[in-house]
Amino acid sequence: MSVRALIVAAGGANYGSLVEACRRLGVDAELSDDPVRIGGATHVILPGVGAAAQAMDALRTRGLDRVLRMSRQPLLGICLGMQLLYEQSAEGDVEGLGLLRGRVRRLPAAPRWPHMGWNTLAPRDAAHPLLQGIGHDDWFYFVHGYAADDDEATLATTDHGGPFAALVAHGRVHGAQFHPEKSAAAGRRLLQNFLAS
Repeated sequence: MSVRALIVAAGGANYGSLVEACRRLGVDAELSDDPVRIGGATHVILPGVGAAAQAMDALRTRGLDRVLRMSRQPLLGICLGMQLLYEQSAEGDVEGLGLLRGRVRRLPAAPRWPHMGWNTLAPRDAAHPLLQGIGHDDWFYFVHGYAADDDEATLATTDHGGPFAALVAHGRVHGAQFHPEKSAAAGRRLLQNFLAS
């Protein structure tokens, strides 16, 4: 089956680096907010930059919240996109998509806020297909002030003033708190693993 990846264009995200990262893997990812085109994709990527309330408002305005809840293909939320997969976010006390159980919380002020820079993962389920070829020594790029708690969906954690969920999966729903498109070879491997799911 050929991969027809789609990046959800809901505003406020830097799409270029993600489109290019997919292209380097041999996948021409389409950028769209059309529900029909989202439904026809084999893989859907939900990026996000900015604040949770505005991002959810943009999804609701376009009817994409319903589309993403009802779709059945593999879905990958990146950074804020991962946070929107949860039921609730403390950022603006906003209701998320509810595809993952739990609440997104504000990270501690120490050692600094927000969490910005390179960090490694502590795998919880190293055998999961999303983590194939990714090890303890691989570095990923993070830029965020909020994060989900470590719970049953967590595949790997990262520590910044305490552990948080850095990579999650539950059924067809996946989330990366870091930016794989900005994380060099390790990020490309993560995207490759997702697109192979």
